Amino acid sequence: MMKYKLLAVVATLVVCGCGNNSKKESETVPYVKTEIVQNTNSVNSVNFPGKTKSADDINVSFRVSGPILKVYVKAGDHVRKGQLLAAMDPRDYQTQLNATQAEYASIKADAERVIAMYNEESTTASNYDKARYGLEQITQKLNNHRNQLADTKLYSPIDGYVQEVLHEGGETVSAGMPIISMFGSGTLEVEINVAAFDYANRDRLSSMYCKFDLLPDELFPLKISSMSAEANSNQLYTVRLRFTGPYDRTKITPGMTTMVYASLDRDSLNESLSIPSTAIFDAQGQSKVYVYDTKSQTVKSRNITVKRLHRDGTAEVSGGLTDGETIVVAGVHHITEGQKVTPMPKSSKSNVGGLL
Repeated sequence: MMKYKLLAVVATLVVCGCGNNSKKESETVPYVKTEIVQNTNSVNSVNFPGKTKSADDINVSFRVSGPILKVYVKAGDHVRKGQLLAAMDPRDYQTQLNATQAEYASIKADAERVIAMYNEESTTASNYDKARYGLEQITQKLNNHRNQLADTKLYSPIDGYVQEVLHEGGETVSAGMPIISMFGSGTLEVEINVAAFDYANRDRLSSMYCKFDLLPDELFPLKISSMSAEANSNQLYTVRLRFTGPYDRTKITPGMTTMVYASLDRDSLNESLSIPSTAIFDAQGQSKVYVYDTKSQTVKSRNITVKRLHRDGTAEVSGGLTDGETIVVAGVHHITEGQKVTPMPKSSKSNVGGLL
């Protein structure tokens, strides 16, 4: 009897053990979200968010260091070219100039005496040269210290408006540190930032225009006026666009947001594929995606080139993919090369979220 009971216990343990193994195996196959790659050749335009800026958008600064005595303007003020904007405490520079003027007077008197003696042939040419060079040196020093004292006053270089006062009276600033941000009262431009792909294909951007929420029924043609040669910290290139037609300066002012639209030449669209940006991951500096094989139910990584990221969460890519392939668009950071996965069921009107 005991023998049969022992066999029953062993059989039960075996069955339980097999059941746990089966459960563990099923847990190792993760669920992922997949989508089919689509060709983007039907897309013939791109858009970029932008902001209006004055063509004379500048920061003004002192050419010397020291404590600011007073700032004479505030944000929004209209100023004229040559108007006093701010002043620095001139005490140290005035003291420096006074000492240099006294030194100049002494050296000048000595030099004039030596030069007179040389003209009378009562001193050597070497003494004459030393006197002349010494006078030239102290003259340059005197002019430099006069300029430094004059540079304690900051004047407007343009006619325009004060956009922002960056430092107030009592603060100590260094030479070249921006004190006041200004923009000119003349023409406006639109500034946008573009990705490396758009920068490389800038010659294929055409028929550019912008629209403002304030003026929804009006289109304002644009043309590229300048473009930075170096990407910023976000790997974007700054592009300045000028208006090629009339615009109401009282309605369109610096700092307004706008949307810039541009047509694309057909050549720039060849072999572009659209995928969700969530499908892209980085491996050792290379952009990749996982392609799902329906037969083996496994994933394999492919190298791709990201051409453009869109605000709707999609990306245009090239290389490594073909139209109609299935890729993983969610869960890419939780799977590995060659791993078996299970695609999540597609949602429908009667099965929202694919839960049934």
